[in-house]
Amino acid sequence: MNGKVSFEDLSELVGKNRKFDLLVVGLQEVPRNNIARMLKAALLQTHILIGKSIMQSLQLYLFGPKHADLFIKELNVDKHSIGGFGGIIGRKKGAVAIRINYKGILMSFISCHLSAHARNVEERNSECRHISYSLFSKNWNPYASQSHVTIWLGDLNYRLQGIDTNPARHLIEKDLHTLLIDKDQLLQEAEQGQIFNGYCEGTLKFKPTYKYNVGSSDYDTSYKVRVPSWTDRVLFKIEDTEKIDATLHAYESLDDIHSSDHKPVKAHLCLRLR
Repeated sequence: MNGKVSFEDLSELVGKNRKFDLLVVGLQEVPRNNIARMLKAALLQTHILIGKSIMQSLQLYLFGPKHADLFIKELNVDKHSIGGFGGIIGRKKGAVAIRINYKGILMSFISCHLSAHARNVEERNSECRHISYSLFSKNWNPYASQSHVTIWLGDLNYRLQGIDTNPARHLIEKDLHTLLIDKDQLLQEAEQGQIFNGYCEGTLKFKPTYKYNVGSSDYDTSYKVRVPSWTDRVLFKIEDTEKIDATLHAYESLDDIHSSDHKPVKAHLCLRLR
């Protein structure tokens, strides 16, 4: 969020088409405003807040229909901090999580903000592993059910590698950004088995979501002229595909939101018990 918020942007984020049970909103670099109050106002007609997990500027909200309490059997939250002083400047790194049993489907939602800079690939890999092992481990029960579905969302901060900013921007300007997918660090590391084993992601058909000039849809024109990258992602893992049927209906960026140097990403996932 780059420390900025408006009610109009949050309304755009949650959208007007509310044909879903659960809405999960993961935010990074959140300002000190009461974001929960603004989200509740934006969703007033259709959804209520049923869970939240907050660690300074890293926040996760879970909304459900007004009768959602009839279908909730379990709801827990947790958080895991990484790094030292990020919270002081509103850029807390780590992850916040919500685990819920809703309509018989046990789901874990993990919203994260990992270390920045293109060179820190192994640092991000290590953070992914530590977060995975640490969340909900304090009261670990070896007999407890494993989540049927685990969803990661947020600013994972993986960058493009092996291409300079001008060639990358040239491809994006010609709507050929899908040719950059094989330069994506996250996909490279996942293919090598370093992170996100067993996870799925939609095709990156939208343009790289970072870094923009704030207030525009123009890529970074500062002296750093950063290489555009797909830093913002949504990934999911189905533990037992014979019990859960998952269909990804949409995976897109919201390019009409200009208050941050990132573009938000939205995924629409339909889950069915077989």
